Amino acid sequence: MPAHRSLALLSLTVALMGSPLTAQHPTPSGLEETTIARIHARFRAHRLSCREVVVHYLDRIAAYDKMGPSLNALIVVNPHARAIADSLDRRFAHGGLVGPLHCIPVIVKDNFETNDLQTTAGSLALAGWIPRQDATMVRRIRDAGAIVLAKSNMAEWAFTPYETVSSILPGYTKNPYALDRVTAGSSGGTGAGVAAEFGEVGLGTDTGNSIRGPSAHNALVGIRSTMGLTSRAGVVPLSNWADIAGPMARTVSDAAALFQVVAGEDADDPVTAPSRGHREADYRTFIVPGGLKGARIGVLRQAYEQPSVDSEVVAVFARAIDAMRAQGAIIVDPASVDSFDVILKSVDWECNPFKFDLERYFAARGSNAPVKTVDEILKSGKFHPSVELRLQVAKAATLAPEANPACIKLDTVRARLGKAVSMMMDANTLDALVYPTWSYPPRLIGDLNTPHGDNSQIFSPVTGFPAITVPMGYTRHNTLPAGMTLFGRPWSEGKLITLAYGFEQATHHRRRPPSTPPLR
Repeated sequence: MPAHRSLALLSLTVALMGSPLTAQHPTPSGLEETTIARIHARFRAHRLSCREVVVHYLDRIAAYDKMGPSLNALIVVNPHARAIADSLDRRFAHGGLVGPLHCIPVIVKDNFETNDLQTTAGSLALAGWIPRQDATMVRRIRDAGAIVLAKSNMAEWAFTPYETVSSILPGYTKNPYALDRVTAGSSGGTGAGVAAEFGEVGLGTDTGNSIRGPSAHNALVGIRSTMGLTSRAGVVPLSNWADIAGPMARTVSDAAALFQVVAGEDADDPVTAPSRGHREADYRTFIVPGGLKGARIGVLRQAYEQPSVDSEVVAVFARAIDAMRAQGAIIVDPASVDSFDVILKSVDWECNPFKFDLERYFAARGSNAPVKTVDEILKSGKFHPSVELRLQVAKAATLAPEANPACIKLDTVRARLGKAVSMMMDANTLDALVYPTWSYPPRLIGDLNTPHGDNSQIFSPVTGFPAITVPMGYTRHNTLPAGMTLFGRPWSEGKLITLAYGFEQATHHRRRPPSTPPLR
């Protein structure tokens, strides 16, 4: 059997192993709900080793991913994690931290290429595929000292924002805050894994929602950057027009630390060329106290005021606005985008670039590509039944995006909506706009009939402007997480980080999920 196939099978075996709820190895106290900064402080004080950190997270994975609550968040666990940790311990002993993410265990969504672990995009059609190189973001975090601890489950081909179910794993990924609820999609495995402390931070992708939705449903911070500030090279595409990759974390400071490593121009992704001159020197410097004082924040009711909006989410959001006002923020309510409805009605949703983007992606991988065409995937039968119609519609597309009038028109819509948003923010001298990330709580698993409440599909993806979601409270007897989005001008990630941190520190809404307590 080829070496890379053996590795894939070994990885899957490790992922499926279970253990009792008691930790298999004694681990230091104080690692629960910790941060990158705290871990590094303990390394410098010689009170913690990298191996201890990795074992802590591996024990939690063994106890909770396929055992206990069986979150089903992970596809493969890195079988070399302990050996990598030992290597980092040796390097630390001789020269200190090797980089800003030294020994930080990262949960990586399984549409990022990893040259030592299989990459499946949630589909059986790619089972066992080992790419020849890492995705740019994966390479950057490894160069910064991080450990890719596991690859996470995802909505197959990143098709749906509503739930996380794939053909590579049996069953749904469960929300650790309520095991009968969804994690949203498509980065739901990363969301559940980071929330349940299977890793310190995670990487997800977001075409219309898929970083921000799972972050909101799992009480996390998620960053969708300005289009072009982060690279998608080595990420299995859904739509190159809207795809963005980025951080998911339990705290704003951890999200900023991960963003600092992954953001910036990449020659392998031409869309990042405009970021030259716009990338901040250090996004961690935007973690400052009192960031809400004097900030002018507009309430973007056009993003969430629909007939189906949930009254509890509205109430939680109202309390979030009050909390920002109490911290000295100046609230402009409402802040309305002129001609928004007219612009939205001009969108032609017949643009479907998936087949062309995916087939070009695999063509670029040459002989290493596990499949070549959408038709090949359909003929293989290796897909979840819920995505068959999407695959068939994609197969039927005949016009490449650069020749499709509907796709070409999207660029015009992007410019029009971006200009309208910028003019409104300038007229009101706003630092950011806010709205509930979802206006409905996480659905029951399998429910696709009740209102979904996803407010993330329009403003940030269509404009290409950045958005950060941060926990804003809980609904349904204070059990189900809800998130608030901060949306800003292009290249304003630093300001959004400051505002998100100010809100986080004023409210401290993040709490551990009840289904995955500390191990005994």
